[in-house]
Amino acid sequence: LHAQCSQRLQSPRMDLCHVPAAREKGWYLALMAPNVKGPNYAWLDPSRLYCHPQGLQDCVADLLQPFQGDTIDMVAGIDAMGFILGAAAAATLQKGFLAIRKAGHLCVQTVAQPYTDYSGREKVMEVRTDAISPGLRILLVDQWVETGGTMRAAIELVERLGGLVAAPLCVPTGVAAICIENSEGGKWIQERYKCSHCVPPRLQPRFDQHQ
Repeated sequence: LHAQCSQRLQSPRMDLCHVPAAREKGWYLALMAPNVKGPNYAWLDPSRLYCHPQGLQDCVADLLQPFQGDTIDMVAGIDAMGFILGAAAAATLQKGFLAIRKAGHLCVQTVAQPYTDYSGREKVMEVRTDAISPGLRILLVDQWVETGGTMRAAIELVERLGGLVAAPLCVPTGVAAICIENSEGGKWIQERYKCSHCVPPRLQPRFDQHQ
């Protein structure tokens, strides 16, 4: 099986079947690739991580570990890369998955929320109104939280519809992303919601400085 996997996935620059002997939390972060296309793109590309079978599995397991024992009714992923981790988390938990979309893609009744993304662009996010009932406990998943604007907009949408990102008695259901940067927006989210991410503390300063 390993030989077949290597034939299909391995290239001179990418071995998507290699798994280190010691799989410490965050080992899969080394699979991500830096930006080579300039300032109009995110500084780091996690998409290669998703191509690695064990890397993706361990990433999702690490994201969900802090929520073991918590009641999660539904997982919501943020357009677009949050759909990957969100759907994987929902499948692992055997829960439903809700897509929170950029405006203009849903042909049903929606509620909308404007926001500013990590690049400073003004955008609008929307979600269908019939999927979230009052009291539903939601795990919000995105690929990355940089400035926090996108995640805060998603939180606003969920809570406007009566969903709980933070459950009663201040026991949060939560927010999960590969990295939550210690930006002003990232700190705002971490102070108010139960959060999970994959970056070890010793590496957090490098991620905050985009190194």
